[in-house]
Amino acid sequence: MPGKFVLSKSADGQYYFVLKAPNGETIAQSESYTTRSAAENGIESVKKTAPDATTEDQTGE
Repeated sequence: MPGKFVLSKSADGQYYFVLKAPNGETIAQSESYTTRSAAENGIESVKKTAPDATTEDQTGE
């Protein structure tokens, strides 16, 4: 089973999403969005960008 995005609404009416791994663990959580459509656009942005994302190591190790 692939990972999934979970779109939710907080108690204060803000929208956010989390990216879940296939085992159900949270991989990432978004910022808060004022509208559902903005949160959905955020999901689409991650879907488009993440496959080509690189890692920038700033640990100094």
